[in-house]
Amino acid sequence: MTEQPESPRKGVWTHPYHLTSGQTQQHQIGHVRLWITLLDQEWQIREERLVVTGNGADPLEWQATLGHTLPSAEIPVQRFIRAADNGVVQFYPAMASLPTVIRPFQPLTIPAGGRCLLYVGTALWMKICVGKGKTELTEIPLATPSMTWLGRNTMEGELCYASSTYGRLALEAVPKRPWRAVTPVTIINRGEQALLLDRFSLPTPLLSLYQNERGQLWTPGVTVECETDMNSASLHMERSVPESAGLCHLVSPARQTMAKGRRLVRAFDRMFG
Repeated sequence: MTEQPESPRKGVWTHPYHLTSGQTQQHQIGHVRLWITLLDQEWQIREERLVVTGNGADPLEWQATLGHTLPSAEIPVQRFIRAADNGVVQFYPAMASLPTVIRPFQPLTIPAGGRCLLYVGTALWMKICVGKGKTELTEIPLATPSMTWLGRNTMEGELCYASSTYGRLALEAVPKRPWRAVTPVTIINRGEQALLLDRFSLPTPLLSLYQNERGQLWTPGVTVECETDMNSASLHMERSVPESAGLCHLVSPARQTMAKGRRLVRAFDRMFG
């Protein structure tokens, strides 16, 4: 008799999934299809990148199914030795490991003394963890990251990821996806001249992740103040998510912590390119 896999269900962050030896759990989230297989002495992880269609449509849901069927042998496999994990696997979201360059939907001009609030959606990484100790096996980007350079020239600046979405002035315009996080960014122009904002660097490694009652992921807000001489910008990290996020709980700490307080001064050209 042919095995019938379970009907697709919505995947859930941090939920402990219990597998028995021989079972394979399939996930489709973002631009990735993932197979997690439990065997007597090892975990196996297979990953397939999905082709993004020309219309730019984003996958809306995270689907998970459980069965005993493996994908094509052409899909490479990663193998991990087991160590008293009781067959439990959990998935944790993580922000990018490098700063992420964000663009507004269209370039914005902030007058002298003015400010603007942008809502930014960034793609996440998935950490695959097993057992009560939440041992991390690997992490996978849920959208294929592209690299870019942000700086005055090829010698001054930093390597960043390039976001595939835009910063939006209206929260309602930000696509809500289980594999993206929303960050509110306030930019204050304290200079005497107008500031043209066509791109800026979001310090994603410094941002922790929170989840609200609707399952949406948020980070604390970021405020960038452009000083009067326009040669530097100070960056302030909020301690919690904004009220607009709703009731939230922490799901993943930031990859990095700020060594001195919560204010970071960076070269203006490295922040805005």
